[in-house]
Amino acid sequence: MAEFRYLAIDAEGREKRGAIIADDRVAAETKLAGRKLYVVECAHGGPAQTKAPLLRLTRTKFSPRELALFTRQLATLSEVSPLEEALRTTARQSEADHVRTIITAVHGGVVEGRRLADAMAREPKSFPPLYRAMVAAGESSGTLATILERLSALLERQAEVRGKLIATLAYPVVLAFVALAVIAALMIWVVPKVVEQFDTVGQQLPLLTRIIIALSGFAANWWWAALMGISLVGVATTWLLRRPGPRLVFDGWLLRLPLIGRLIRNLHAARFARTLGTMVASRLPLVEGLSLTIPTIRNSVLAGATANVRDNVRSGGSLSAAMRSAALFPPLLIYLTASGESSGRLDTMLERAADYLESEFDRFTSTAMALLEPLIIVVMGAIVALIILAILLPILQLQQLTGA
Repeated sequence: MAEFRYLAIDAEGREKRGAIIADDRVAAETKLAGRKLYVVECAHGGPAQTKAPLLRLTRTKFSPRELALFTRQLATLSEVSPLEEALRTTARQSEADHVRTIITAVHGGVVEGRRLADAMAREPKSFPPLYRAMVAAGESSGTLATILERLSALLERQAEVRGKLIATLAYPVVLAFVALAVIAALMIWVVPKVVEQFDTVGQQLPLLTRIIIALSGFAANWWWAALMGISLVGVATTWLLRRPGPRLVFDGWLLRLPLIGRLIRNLHAARFARTLGTMVASRLPLVEGLSLTIPTIRNSVLAGATANVRDNVRSGGSLSAAMRSAALFPPLLIYLTASGESSGRLDTMLERAADYLESEFDRFTSTAMALLEPLIIVVMGAIVALIILAILLPILQLQQLTGA
């Protein structure tokens, strides 16, 4: 009998570390599987995870784009060369120091005789549990190159969707910031200089002008208090959203919003379908795939719904029926999932659902942003027009009095 240190993933998608006594490694992994744990690493005697270098002057993990690029390079090289050589070549080709350091640590683990998934456990910040589980499944089935190819396609598609979203939001955000800056400059510096000319008039100013003067005075004298208040509200909101109860309420409110709720649901459904489809195609058990998907979901309501889907599937129900009972997944995804289950092509149907939902997401965001940009311009123009009108009204009033 010997002691084996392990790193595993439970049914909830959480990492579990510990030690187990068994005759050999196979027996240890069998015992862990009996506890409903998916083994990522199981090592004789030593710790389940080797510490990374203590001193790093650069970033210590892959960015999503760097992980996608590394996976694509490794998938290509592993088809034509041994894994150890593919890792060494990938490390040499990397220009960023932190990328080279991470790949070198993984390469060192493979040279020591570890499986690739076990070596990647040295860098858990760069290689999440879902990633390592799929690599482990590819190593166990002898289809590592195929799994890496699917993983690279998945990561590249996720990076593409993320890039489209950022590019779509960039212009409206900059436009809104410039609009707020222009309005603030008018209220703080321009309006006070102009209204000084009306102090000696002796006539009551129009209501609109008085309102603008009051707002301008507040902005000029108490802008620091406004910024402090906004900062305090931001800090308090962040603190509250880290607590499960308020976060659940907030996430549920987001899903009920007319446009944003639909956008979040479609984006989640597309990512869920593509990730799960990739794992099913990689011969990863469906329940394990659902468990590994849950930690990747940011919205707590959708994460809870996915957890309920996993529990229903574990109890013997079908995936499509479990998704239908959750009442949060698009009907198209449920229909294609049911078709995939009945035809034995679940992975293909999930991929098709993801393609359609992502294209719908692209159309929806393009239309929404096309409407948002002129809306910001119109709102900014209306506010500036009110400020100018508030300045012109007293002048017109003086002209009328003079003419009289």
